[in-house]
Amino acid sequence: LYPPPSLSLCYNYIPPESLTLSCPVCRQTSILPEKGVSALQNNFFITNLMEVRLEACSVLESVNAAAAGKPLCCPNHEGKVMEFYCESCETAMCLECTKGEHREHHKTQLKTQLDAIRNRLPQLTAAIELVGEISKQLTDRKNEAVTEISSTFEELERALQLRKTALINDLENIYSAKQKVLQAQLSSLLQGKDHIQSSCSFTEQALSHGSATEVLMVQKQMSERVSAMARHDFPERPHQNAHLDCQVETEGLRRSLQNLGVLITTAAVGHTSVATGEGLRHAATGQHVSVTVTTKDKDGELVRTGNAALRATVTPVADGSRIVTEPEVTDNKNGTYEVGYTLRSEGEFSFALSLYGQPLRGSPFRLQAVKPSDALPSPDDVKRRLKSPGGTAGHVRQKAVRRPSSMFSIKKKENPIEDELIHRVGTRGREKGEFTNLQGISASSNGRVVVADSNNQCIQVFSNDGQFKMRFGVRGRSPGQLQRPTGVTVDMNGDIIVADYDNRWVSIFSSDGKFKNKIGAGRLLGPKGVAVDRNGHIIAVDNKACCVFIFQSNGKLVTKFGARGTSERQFAGPHFVAVNNKNEIIVTDFHNHSVKVYSADGEFLFKFGSHGEGNGQFNAPTGVAVDTNGNIIVADWGNSRIQVFDSAGSFLSYINTSADPLYGPQGLTLTSDGHVAVADSGNHCFKIYRYLQ
Repeated sequence: LYPPPSLSLCYNYIPPESLTLSCPVCRQTSILPEKGVSALQNNFFITNLMEVRLEACSVLESVNAAAAGKPLCCPNHEGKVMEFYCESCETAMCLECTKGEHREHHKTQLKTQLDAIRNRLPQLTAAIELVGEISKQLTDRKNEAVTEISSTFEELERALQLRKTALINDLENIYSAKQKVLQAQLSSLLQGKDHIQSSCSFTEQALSHGSATEVLMVQKQMSERVSAMARHDFPERPHQNAHLDCQVETEGLRRSLQNLGVLITTAAVGHTSVATGEGLRHAATGQHVSVTVTTKDKDGELVRTGNAALRATVTPVADGSRIVTEPEVTDNKNGTYEVGYTLRSEGEFSFALSLYGQPLRGSPFRLQAVKPSDALPSPDDVKRRLKSPGGTAGHVRQKAVRRPSSMFSIKKKENPIEDELIHRVGTRGREKGEFTNLQGISASSNGRVVVADSNNQCIQVFSNDGQFKMRFGVRGRSPGQLQRPTGVTVDMNGDIIVADYDNRWVSIFSSDGKFKNKIGAGRLLGPKGVAVDRNGHIIAVDNKACCVFIFQSNGKLVTKFGARGTSERQFAGPHFVAVNNKNEIIVTDFHNHSVKVYSADGEFLFKFGSHGEGNGQFNAPTGVAVDTNGNIIVADWGNSRIQVFDSAGSFLSYINTSADPLYGPQGLTLTSDGHVAVADSGNHCFKIYRYLQ
């Protein structure tokens, strides 16, 4: 028990004859000592509080004085106004104070700040030297390019001059040969003409002026001469022609000249470009490993052209000067590169990736190489070579985990992350809320999840929390009927658009399941996925024809692109499609184990992914969706997992599905409340996972 800080208050509070004291706070009664209140201990806590209060009152008075326009006087120097502030002491002071104890405070603070900025000088100096060197290199490259352009075109000019001279020489030779023939013929004709004219003149004179005796004397000679002239075969038909033209085809040459010479450059820089893949950290000796490099500019935007100077080296950590291997770099010509290597020995290595001599983000990487027998299998370490997504032969249920350390991890994961599953909806069957091989899945803005129940030939609708709402669809091959619904999406009006694989068309239903129209009949061979872009166009992925169709909502074809193959504008069994906030079209290319991105007009932009089980690799991708940040979410069917990539296709993470593993996931969508819903086809249900964007 402690008394109030002022004993006088206590004396006023307690009657003199009292032997007890009642606490004014808790009302507990205590016995006083023999000497009364004065023998009680002091309550230093309250005493200190009161002192602080008194100081605060003093400060408040000073503040009020300042607010009233009165100058504050320094308590240490009488008559001096406090017009300065010491940040170290957090107190006001006068000019005299700045010359005393507070002087060193300012020096210390300035010295600290000075040291902080001085420490940045070496970094800035190094940066200036680096940027200056790059600028000088750029100038050198430019001058070299100017020299190359000049010499190339000078050589072309010489080649053109040589060709000009050769053409003129050939022209002169042809002209001379033809002219020689014509001149010889002309000379023969002129000579014959002269002979005839001479004979005619001589005969006419003899007849006109000669006597009968004279005519008789020359008659025989003249007759023979005239007869010879009459019988002579003169070359009256031309022995040559005047055809001599010069035809120079310049259109193709002009087109070639317009495209002659290509200036190759990129805006890619190392510190924003990223590398993904299992091979960055782990490798099994004797096995080929690859990683994917995605180049970006200084703002982190994807560079969509190739030809960047990318170099990779692998060196032992113990001996960094000895290069074990220089991985092979494959340019995909779209801003991404595949870097592959094979290590022959075990140990720790440094895997360095540099772009124009500057390290990629995170490079060099610490790489651990072990024997294949020492590498623990991944959670999905089973054979997954299946012929079709609908089959089950050879397919083993596989488990995917969130952000696994690696397929070569030596230690088992401690403290596994809690599964992100929120709802599991449905079982195998034909009743409401049951499925048989569900395929596509979509979500509406009003909180509905729409599922294409393929083998039950119907569409089922649920709430975001998995409550069954309705189903519609009648099996058949007439308009309005469903034979094998695979893809489904909901447009901005709430209409439900269904890709019907076996009916070879896309059906449009109202939000309550009433048939409205069908499009694509006669064009589509096997539509699988379907989406709606920001223009209201319906995008249908034709799995069988290996192309993408874009229709107006009335069914008029806008454009189509794609063909069967492995190149950028080709597909091998494309499955599903999504549209991002740039109206770009994102298609999963099933048998090419990649995701391809196109403009709204179908121009190829870039692709990502390769065949495998590592981060960012696929074993037949299926469903695809895009979140509000542009991140791309992909269902990896053969690996039975869901991967998340950024808008440029760089791997980010997994959706954790380990507690209830997926089995051949198909369609995938984002619900209106921001969760990921996936059609777990092999388990005949759909699942909703928590998703943090």
